[in-house]
Formats: sequence, structure tokens, C-alpha cells
Amino acid sequence: MAAQMTALSIMQDAPVIPVIVLHNVEHAVPMAKALLAGGIRVLEVTLRTPQGLACIEAIARQLPEAIVGAGTVRNAADAAAAALAGARFAVSPGYTGKLGQACRDLDLPLLPGVATSSEIMMAQEDGFTELKFFPAVQSGGIQMLKAWQGPFGELRFCPTGGISPGNAAEFLALSNVVCVGGSWLLPASAVESGNWSLITELAQATQALRSSRTA
Repeated sequence: MAAQMTALSIMQDAPVIPVIVLHNVEHAVPMAKALLAGGIRVLEVTLRTPQGLACIEAIARQLPEAIVGAGTVRNAADAAAAALAGARFAVSPGYTGKLGQACRDLDLPLLPGVATSSEIMMAQEDGFTELKFFPAVQSGGIQMLKAWQGPFGELRFCPTGGISPGNAAEFLALSNVVCVGGSWLLPASAVESGNWSLITELAQATQALRSSRTA
């Protein structure tokens, strides 16, 4: 049995959590191996496609060294299915109390999505102190995170949505940002063509972002 992780330890594992959308289960394991080779262990496989759960299951079964989780978890049923497939954490685009309770019942670390101060307060009221800021750039980006440092200084964020190699370092330089979520590590063309070496190179390049983070 893999050791239980917390949302914070998952966020601290690498500067970037790849947001992974897969349409073919056969791509799951070689894609995960390519990211692992580049130093990325935390893999957020979204439930945006019908193949998402099967991809999580394949990675969890064949690559125990990976920390595979489920993204786009929207309700208790999604959380239960993800846990059954072997997901070690969940990421949601928004937050509801029912989802939070379901993940606690499953002992499944949740990174809940928030975009407003009211949503932050709802999640914080239920005990969540590590949050996904989504969609980050569209919801105010750097300036919004700076504004939240005052009233929510003890909280930590993973901005996702509109993050790219061009702005990731600026987000990571903020004291309330632990990591960022990004899809640029998995270009659709590279996945479809099996260009796993490119994905490894993109993963390796994210390691330089570690120096951007402040204590």
C-alpha cells in the first residue's frame, strides 16, 4: 500500500502538476513513464474523457512510483470512482460541501477549485487550506493572488488555467503559490504520435522553475 499523502505534500513534489487529458488508454503508461523520466511524479489525469478512469487504473497498477490522481472531479460519484481506480488524490474545478465530505470519507486528498473569496471561505470552513485557483489567468491571475495574501495569508494555492512556460515563474514567485497546474507538458500532437522524448524534455525543463519559488 502506497503511503498516504496530504494535499500539501502532493503540491510540494514538483513545481508543475501536469493536467492530462487522454483519449487512448494505450497512451497512459508510456506517457506516465515519459513524465517520470523527466522528474514529474504527480500526474493529474482528468475525467474529461470516457477513458480517464481506465488510464488512472493502468498507471496506478503498472507504475506504483507515480503519484496518479484524478482531475475534473465534480461530485461524490466521481471521487468514489477515482479512488476505486487507484487515484491517490483528487482535483476539482470548483467546490461543494458534499464533494469535500466524500473525499474525507474516502481518505482521498482533495485540491478543491476556487475562483472567488466566497468560494475560498466555503472550502476553508470545511478544513481545506490548499486550493486550486481556477481558471487562474481568467479570474485575475497574479494580481488576484496578491490580493488574497492579506485576508487568506495562511492558505496555499495551485494556480491552473492559462499557465504557460512564459508566466509560470511569475506565479511560482508568489509566497502563497506552491505549484502550478499546466497542460503544456502534454502537447496533443506529441501524445497522439507517441513522441515521448519530447514530453520528457518538457518535464525536465520544469525543474528549473524550482528556483522561482520563495519560502
